[in-house]
Amino acid sequence: MTSIIRFQNVTKRFGALTVLDNFNFDVRQGEKVTLIGPSGSGKSTVLRILMTLEPFQEGQLELAGIGYHESHGRGDFKASDRHLHKIRSNVGMVFQSFNLFPHMTVLRNIVEAPVAVLKMKREEAESRAVELLRMVGLLDKKDQYPSQLSGGQQQRVAIARALAMRPRVLLFDEPTSALDPQLVGEVLGVIRNLAQEHDLTMLLVTHEMRFAREVSDRVCFFDKGRIVEQGEPDRFFTNPEQPRTREFLSSVLNG
Repeated sequence: MTSIIRFQNVTKRFGALTVLDNFNFDVRQGEKVTLIGPSGSGKSTVLRILMTLEPFQEGQLELAGIGYHESHGRGDFKASDRHLHKIRSNVGMVFQSFNLFPHMTVLRNIVEAPVAVLKMKREEAESRAVELLRMVGLLDKKDQYPSQLSGGQQQRVAIARALAMRPRVLLFDEPTSALDPQLVGEVLGVIRNLAQEHDLTMLLVTHEMRFAREVSDRVCFFDKGRIVEQGEPDRFFTNPEQPRTREFLSSVLNG
C-alpha cells in the first residue's frame, strides 16, 4: 500500500538540542499508528512538523504527494502561503487544549475554517457541521459556547472541527491529557469509532496504553528522538523485543 507520509533523514533541532536525528518514518494510506514514549522523546514534534507548526533543518518530508522541503542543512524551511494551504487542506490536528474560539458558538467553530480555507458555501459547511456534531453526540449543543461545555465535550467539538476540513490525515496530540479522568472515555469512544468506521490515516500520541492497543494497526515506541521499536499491537504489548521498550511499558502499565 502507498505511503501517505514519508520522513526521510529528517533532523529537528531546538537550539543545541536535537529532538529528531536523521529520522525515517513511513505511514501507509488508511493506517492507524500510535506513538508512545516518555515526555520529550520527540513524538509530539513529529505531529507538529507534519502540521507545519514546526520547521525542521535537514531531510525530506512528503505528505499526500506534497513535498515539504529538502533543506540540506541550510536552515529552517519557510513555506509559502500557497504551500501551507495545500498541506493543511490534507491534514487536521486535534490538540491537548481544544483551541476552540471562545466567542463563537459550537456550530460556528466548526463552520468557519471550511468557509474561509476551503471556500465552501456556508450552507454546505453548516450542513456538514450538523452531521459531524451528530456523529460526536453533540448536536444539541450547537448553539452553545465553549465555556458552557465540559472539557470532554469541547474536545469532541475539536474533533468535529478537524473533520470538517475533510483531511486525509488526522493527528491527535495527547487528546485526553487535559481532561478529568471521568471525561476521558467519551473522547476515546469518538476516536475509536473514527478508527473503526472511517478510512482516515491517523497518527495518535497518547499515554492511554489500552486504547493504543485497541485502535492501532501499529504502535511505535519513541525514545530520544528515534523509534526504538514498533510493531503490531498484540505482539508489541505482550512480547516487546527491546529492553528499553520493556522498561517503559513496565513503568506505565504497572506504575
